[in-house]
Amino acid sequence: MGATNANTINRNKTNLKYKMDKKANAQIKSEGGLKGGKKFTWKKYMISIGVGALTCLGNAGQAWATPVQGKTYPSIQLNSSAAIGNDADNYKVSIFTTPAGIGTRDVAPDPDGSVWFNGQWSGTVGHLNPVSKTVTLYPLGEGSHPHGIVLGPDGGLWICDESNAIRRFDRNTHEIKTYKLPKFPESMGYGNLNTPTFDKDGILWFTAQNGYHGRLDPKTGQIKIYKSPGGFGPYGITTTPNGEVWYTNLAGNHIAKIDLQSGIAKVVPIPDSKANGSRRIWSDSHGNLWVTTWGDGVLRKYSPGTNKWSTYKLPGLGPRGYSTFVDNKGKVWSSDFGTNSILQFNPITESFTIFPGNKQNIQTLQMNGIENKIWAGQQGVDQVVLFERIAN
Repeated sequence: MGATNANTINRNKTNLKYKMDKKANAQIKSEGGLKGGKKFTWKKYMISIGVGALTCLGNAGQAWATPVQGKTYPSIQLNSSAAIGNDADNYKVSIFTTPAGIGTRDVAPDPDGSVWFNGQWSGTVGHLNPVSKTVTLYPLGEGSHPHGIVLGPDGGLWICDESNAIRRFDRNTHEIKTYKLPKFPESMGYGNLNTPTFDKDGILWFTAQNGYHGRLDPKTGQIKIYKSPGGFGPYGITTTPNGEVWYTNLAGNHIAKIDLQSGIAKVVPIPDSKANGSRRIWSDSHGNLWVTTWGDGVLRKYSPGTNKWSTYKLPGLGPRGYSTFVDNKGKVWSSDFGTNSILQFNPITESFTIFPGNKQNIQTLQMNGIENKIWAGQQGVDQVVLFERIAN
């Protein structure tokens, strides 16, 4: 294939040329290059950048894959604080430490009962085994700054990396495939990739906080990027049971529905100018969209069928809502920086159950779950929390 610092790579039958900038070359070399017998898989993918609809098309970037070695650390199980509320006795709460300073954040539950998470400050994806009480960290590559993570329909972990990359991590072989994105227009070239979700056709949709949203087709490697209405702020993203894809804008005080054919997003304003800061969005089994707003500390439900909003004030003084997740029983989970707690909302009784933090400044950034297990990543103290439902 030639030297690793070549500026042009000729490939197979069509003799296409892939132009690589110095930064891409440097990253390839840093991740092993073509030395030491490492095998890389190169794949063409198209990058499209559009304002609303597609307006510009060009070749950019490469995708390469290589296995990585993990390093295992012990995890200490900690005691939790007593919960307060009607559903307090319905959960067993377990807290597990992760290595200090790694920046534990978004989580992706594994069907085997373990959990994966991103180490934002350490450029790693981590695996917590609650049975053996061990954490294994896998490096994602030079300059990595992972944010959102999701378990894909192909069984791989798909990661939005703030280094202008989307990465796929194989849970079995530990191979990482990196899709490097081009420089974004404006914002000094960085999209600030945030959160991923898959639609019902297996297309990965993602947000970029600097004012973009996009999609990646895992089958072809094609990537399309769109400027988001309202500019800066696209953050959380979710797929509803009927296949709609919605995201929330933390700076623009709105949520938006993406047209899956055109890529155009239609804005639905949050009807309160003091709300702001809605970082996560999640759909319940009926297609209602739930967000928690930072500015006024309110849990909100939007019903697309009726175009109506419902609001539920978070308990305590000065609540600051951050994460939002809806579990398989329809209970809605939020994290509150103001009271340093995790909250569970029961839509039937319209009551909150409070799970206080075991330490100061826990910073629960995202939650996710499978069946009766709900997980939370806490970046302020580098730990992962497991809520196991033991009663309905």
